[in-house]
Amino acid sequence: MTEKKLIIFTDIGDTVIDEGTEIRKTPEGMVYHAQCIPGAKETMLSLYESGHIIAMVADGLVDSFHNTMEENGLSHIFSAWCISEEVGQEKPAAGMFEAAMRRLGLTEADKRRIIMVGNNVERDVVGAKRFGIRSVQLAWSDRHPMIPRCKEEVPDYQIHKPQELLPLVEKLEQELS
Repeated sequence: MTEKKLIIFTDIGDTVIDEGTEIRKTPEGMVYHAQCIPGAKETMLSLYESGHIIAMVADGLVDSFHNTMEENGLSHIFSAWCISEEVGQEKPAAGMFEAAMRRLGLTEADKRRIIMVGNNVERDVVGAKRFGIRSVQLAWSDRHPMIPRCKEEVPDYQIHKPQELLPLVEKLEQELS
C-alpha cells in the first residue's frame, strides 16, 4: 500500500456515526453504543486501505469515541485522535486542527494536502476555512446547522452520502499529483 498525498481530517457525529442511534446513560453523558451512517464504515475503511492518512477531529468525550469506533471496527484507521475533551477546545477553534497537524507531524506547507470532512457548517466548515484547509460538508442529517448563512459557512465541496467521498478524494488526490 502506497501512502497517498491527500490527508483526511474527519468529524464523527453524523459524519461517520449516526447520532440518532447513540445510546447514553445520561443525556449529556458518554456514548456507549452507536451505529455508523449507512456506507460510512465501508467508505472509511476503503480510504484507510487505499493508503490515506485519516485523523479524527471531533467534539465530544474521549470515551464516547473509543467506544463507538471500537464497536464499529474503525479504531485502527485513525493516525491521530483530536477530541475536544482532551484538546480543551471545540471546533471551529484552530487548536483542534493544530493538534491534529502536530500529532501527524505536519507543517504549514502540508495544509494544501488536507481536507476536513464534517456535517456542521458552523463548526466543521468554518473551522476548516479559518484554518486554511478545504472543507467537505456531508449533508446527510439536519440535526446540526446545514444551510450556510454567510460566505464563511459555504463548504468547498458538498456530498450527501458517505460513499460520495471516494470519487471526490480520488479527484483531489489526482490534483496533488
